[in-house]
Amino acid sequence: MRIFSRLLELVSEQDCRLCGAASLRPICVACDADLPRLPPERCPVCALPSPDAQTCGRCLSATPAYDETRAALEYAFPVTRLIQSFKYEHAVGLGATLATYLNQAIPVHEPRSVDLLVPLPLAPARLKERGYNQALELARVLARQHGLALDGRAVARVRHAPPQADLPWKERRRNIRGAFAARRRFDGCSVAVIDDVMTTGATLDEMARVLKAAGAQRVVNWVVARTLPRPSAHMP
Repeated sequence: MRIFSRLLELVSEQDCRLCGAASLRPICVACDADLPRLPPERCPVCALPSPDAQTCGRCLSATPAYDETRAALEYAFPVTRLIQSFKYEHAVGLGATLATYLNQAIPVHEPRSVDLLVPLPLAPARLKERGYNQALELARVLARQHGLALDGRAVARVRHAPPQADLPWKERRRNIRGAFAARRRFDGCSVAVIDDVMTTGATLDEMARVLKAAGAQRVVNWVVARTLPRPSAHMP
């Protein structure tokens, strides 16, 4: 029996995506322990750190269209390496691993209250260039795991705009305005929007605005990683 178990381990072993060591999982135990997790005390709306996990001042003063955000990891090295491989290097198999981390941030009861998963859509030109939508791949895994309905065509990207990453934070909201269009109604639905990374939240805010204009009652973001603000240059 021990020999059989060891043979099974050897067959199952693969190289860790981060350090290259033999591992039974895509991310070895040591690298998994080193991944930057988000702090437990964070704003329930935007997932940024917030004392006592209260709604942050930014969300109170300028309430976004989405209601809550679930995120598991900080978008920092080596999470950046994993997600960039997933998005740009055709490492679609990483979707299941990234979904595992995301599931750690989703309250156990929440999937039962979600009616529909909607992946953040890509512009047609970018989809053609990349060959797949990483948000849709994540959503497929989550839909299977939780037995949830998925509609990958519910919202379309109808206006191509410069990548958000190339713009200052204040210009991202204006850049993304009018980029999405609903292809169906969502009357009374609780919708979970799936994406890999949330940076300023401008794109997900516009997505939620479109969903609610089409009847959605509640919109929650399920994202793998969240970018945290950098400390001010003049702070000690």
